[in-house]
Amino acid sequence: MPLFDTAEFGGRLGGALRRAGLPVTPERTVCFLRSLRLAPPVDREALYWTARLAFVTDRELISPFERVFEAVFGGPGGVPAERGDRTAAPPGADEEQIRAPAPGARTAPGRAPAGAGPVRAAAAPRSGEEADGPAGTVPTAGSTAEVVAHRDFAALEAAELADLDRLMELIALRTPLRRTRRRDADPHGPRVDPRRTLRAIRGTGLEPVRLARSRHRLRRRPLVLLCDVSGSMEPYARAYLRLFPRAAAVGLSAEVFVFATRLTRLTPVLRHSGRYGVDAALRRVGAVASDWSGGTRIGHALAEFNDRFGRRGMARGAVVVIFSDGWEGEDPRAVGREAARLRRLAHRVVWVNPRKAAPGFLPLAGGMAAALPHCDEFVSGHTFAALAEVAEAIGKGADGRGTGSGTGRGSGRRGEMRNGRRRD
Repeated sequence: MPLFDTAEFGGRLGGALRRAGLPVTPERTVCFLRSLRLAPPVDREALYWTARLAFVTDRELISPFERVFEAVFGGPGGVPAERGDRTAAPPGADEEQIRAPAPGARTAPGRAPAGAGPVRAAAAPRSGEEADGPAGTVPTAGSTAEVVAHRDFAALEAAELADLDRLMELIALRTPLRRTRRRDADPHGPRVDPRRTLRAIRGTGLEPVRLARSRHRLRRRPLVLLCDVSGSMEPYARAYLRLFPRAAAVGLSAEVFVFATRLTRLTPVLRHSGRYGVDAALRRVGAVASDWSGGTRIGHALAEFNDRFGRRGMARGAVVVIFSDGWEGEDPRAVGREAARLRRLAHRVVWVNPRKAAPGFLPLAGGMAAALPHCDEFVSGHTFAALAEVAEAIGKGADGRGTGSGTGRGSGRRGEMRNGRRRD
């Protein structure tokens, strides 16, 4: 997942090369951007060869290209020595800087968050004269945000959680749309609105002039987060619970629960925590969730949620996300039984297991094996980059296609077809 606007990056890099004397055309910049999308560079050497193949068309252009590249990136390292003079500054490098978006500026999906400043590389002066100005600045793959984005949540240090908070702003959480019973006026709606039509024709002597039409109002499905805070999941839980303020920030109806040996509702604690107040809120959780970092009773926690909250409406038609590694301290069959109940209530059940990212992983844990047949999605979510899969699993169908009025998987699919006809 790129952490900066690749289109702006490619355009400004192409502009710097053009000022250095290279015949950079818009077509070559587009070719460079396509190459970045098809084969994202993992280090500066890979970026060097990607840019060189896209922009350099003649042997004489290699030297000025390398001067610009070194001034911008500080040298890729590991590239053959015949790349040219590494001490010369690029011509025209003082005319315009390539810099990352300023903090506070609007960022498109995929851009670096505010606070992840540009990386500046100083160019060496030309022989016999002083450099005209500072070298360009660009966001690079080696930034702190990029490192945090691909680091396992269990390995994050306390200081890196602040960077994670900023990265969370890049996640676009959207649940699918559902059709409500309320209707809105729509001139192209599928149904005639008799009340609006009668009100309109009272002034025309009961002669209808135009039929008023309407359609069902759509709204986002609620989101329920169930997070395992047992000893094996505690390092990941501090990262996963940061999704709740993000869901609240985009206007989703969200609930959050934690469980280890018992179920605890944390929505009142985290509701007003804000995007940077999760850690402070979690320090107050100890008084609420006394089983934090304890044992695991997944089946008992799911049963309590189904009985106290799910059946009363909280899980009906909702997207339920369970963050757990599936280690059950009691009977694993209880996990499968309660997961099946939850599946019949919810619209979708997404299970996030950070152990899934391990090489050769198999869902052999008793609770995980019992619950997996009743899950719609099974993803890892072990890093910020992997949370993109979680957001995608939550938002499947979020474009509005295929929205229905069924309350869940059990009632939705069977309820859509009745007497050979599809329900509205």
